[in-house]
Amino acid sequence: MKSLIQAVLLAGVLLAGACSEEKNAEIPSPVAMAPDATGHYCGMLLAEHSGPKGQILLASGDKPVWFTSVRDTFTFLSLPEEPKDVAAVYVSDMAKAPSWEKPGETNWVLADKAVYVVESDQMGGMGAAEAVPFGDDAAAKSFIAQHGGRIVPFEDAKAAMSETPPD
Repeated sequence: MKSLIQAVLLAGVLLAGACSEEKNAEIPSPVAMAPDATGHYCGMLLAEHSGPKGQILLASGDKPVWFTSVRDTFTFLSLPEEPKDVAAVYVSDMAKAPSWEKPGETNWVLADKAVYVVESDQMGGMGAAEAVPFGDDAAAKSFIAQHGGRIVPFEDAKAAMSETPPD
């Protein structure tokens, strides 16, 4: 009887692990930013703007929805009229960015896994206050030493951007 119970428990653990792996496998990978990637709201080329970018992958779409700033990415997530079948949200990992002017084409981090610097002196792609994403705390702290601000998690960064009017 004890062996049967252990077998059932083991099967449950294995099944739960398989479901977890399956769920993680469903998150689509980020798309490299092409030279013709165009901002969803402004209709402008992302490459023409400095600062971190965003991309949202929709379950109903075959191409990313691009954003010239993290602020615009968060706006999309909060507006009731925008699609809600979000499969993944990626933002530029500024810890891996070549520079503020060239934030990179392939250095994406899942938005909810990043830490953000808010209230810094760096303005986003459209000249407004920005939530600057980093894949690790050390890079965020180094950024703060140069540009000020404070570190916040994803949900707090979204809230900060909705409370801060664009400049």
